[in-house]
Amino acid sequence: MRIGIVLSNTPSYSETFFNSKIKGLLEHGMDVRLYCQSKKEEFFLCPVHLAPKVSSQRFLQVWFFIQEFARLLPHLAAVLRYIKLELREGTRFFQVLKKVYLNAHLLKSKLDWVHFGFATQALGSELVAKATGAKMAVSFRGFDINVYPVKHPDCYRMLWKHVDKVHTISNYLLKEAHVLGLSEQTPYHCITPAVDLNFIQRHAFHNVDKNDVLQLVTIARLHYIKGIDPLIETAFLLKQQHLKFCWHVIGSGTKNYLERYGYHIYEKGLTDEVILTGQLTHAETISLLNNTDLYIQPSLNEGFCNAVLEAQALGKLSIASDVGGLTENIVHQETGWLVPKNDPAALAKQIKKVHQLPTFDKDTISENAILRVKDQFNIEKQQQDFVEFYTTPI
Repeated sequence: MRIGIVLSNTPSYSETFFNSKIKGLLEHGMDVRLYCQSKKEEFFLCPVHLAPKVSSQRFLQVWFFIQEFARLLPHLAAVLRYIKLELREGTRFFQVLKKVYLNAHLLKSKLDWVHFGFATQALGSELVAKATGAKMAVSFRGFDINVYPVKHPDCYRMLWKHVDKVHTISNYLLKEAHVLGLSEQTPYHCITPAVDLNFIQRHAFHNVDKNDVLQLVTIARLHYIKGIDPLIETAFLLKQQHLKFCWHVIGSGTKNYLERYGYHIYEKGLTDEVILTGQLTHAETISLLNNTDLYIQPSLNEGFCNAVLEAQALGKLSIASDVGGLTENIVHQETGWLVPKNDPAALAKQIKKVHQLPTFDKDTISENAILRVKDQFNIEKQQQDFVEFYTTPI
């Protein structure tokens, strides 16, 4: 079976979701290829087909255009089918030619499945699979469903019409996709993120002297939807209540968000308590996470959140907002705790409550979390689920 996965870039070493998926499919004898805008030098898992070049220089772009259309001549039948399908959908002819160029690497493919790694990446390419005789699959992530359609209503109208099967990382995202217009009759498979337990164990170093200071960690890009504002307000409440703590926030952000949150932390007098570490490597993140007492995910919404899984895999006591896929990630009061979103008072209260739990109760929650991740969110299970995704008849 020949499977083409469409991504913007080849996955880096730390992007375990796509790397483990590709490895698992290859181990089961499938022919996997990536279709991307660019390729990282260190990626060698499978063949990579790059999208046509786009240049801001008009004459250079015309030359690229002529070259690419010459390469498409042996695939003229697929190109003509694609043009016919686009015209039938009401696409203007000039736009059709533009789409032919941008999708040339896919139109030259001979695949059984064209799988878009993110729903937004399928926009403008919804008819390519049908033109080449392949089935089309698409994956949902939080941004695809929670963010992009807010600014672009009805953006998936054509995608819902032509997709053959969908992959969702949580049941929550599937329900939201149905609200956005996806037919409930469309076949789907819920395959969650998974944890590479071997990687976790290799990089779980113990090297921090806590000095009786409660250690908190949040892994999130600096963006409002990740709940950084209520995080800072929660920290302010904890300081007012004379709790000694250090809260590391791991993740990058735009200059505007970095300045905004940096000033907010300074304004609240939290420069010693809330540390914006910036982006860390995956190994550095696991090491810091392993030396924390509590993991906190105060997001306003999440498709699922792999960081929460990794925290639980390390046995960290985890507290998260009761939103989106997080309610499928943590079992409340069994593997962690869920609190109302955007409620600093509730979050601060829960942090203090968990901190004051007897050791036996903490150990019980920790062990439950580790066992659930090992049983339900391991790489081997994820890989087998993807094999079934492609091989189960529609």
